[in-house]
Amino acid sequence: QLQLVESGGGLVQPGGSLRVSCAASGSTLDYYVIGWFRQAPGKEREGVSCISISGSTTKYVDSVKGRFTISRDNAKNTVYLQMNSLKPEDTAVYYCAAVRRIFRSMCDMTSSSYDYWGQGTQVTVSS
Repeated sequence: QLQLVESGGGLVQPGGSLRVSCAASGSTLDYYVIGWFRQAPGKEREGVSCISISGSTTKYVDSVKGRFTISRDNAKNTVYLQMNSLKPEDTAVYYCAAVRRIFRSMCDMTSSSYDYWGQGTQVTVSS
């Protein structure tokens, strides 16, 4: 059974950076598409980014393009989300999720596509 654990969240000032990590256990990530999602208080969960199994395809929601970068290190069984130029509206609980797929170059940011979820890590952007 795949288990996901997020880490790296915290409090950061506007314009600052954070890197959140998603560490997997119980199975190798070699066969899993990974997505990052976030949920702010009173709002619906939103897809932020995803990365294909091969790492060749990445996608981002428009509001984070050019500021966030997703990457994966299958040898470490870990996926990262580097967040730069953070804004107060990025404040949310960030979740990683995984789904096993055959196609190695595809990903999507639809939450219903994913089977495994982490517990989330809080990111707060405030001065």
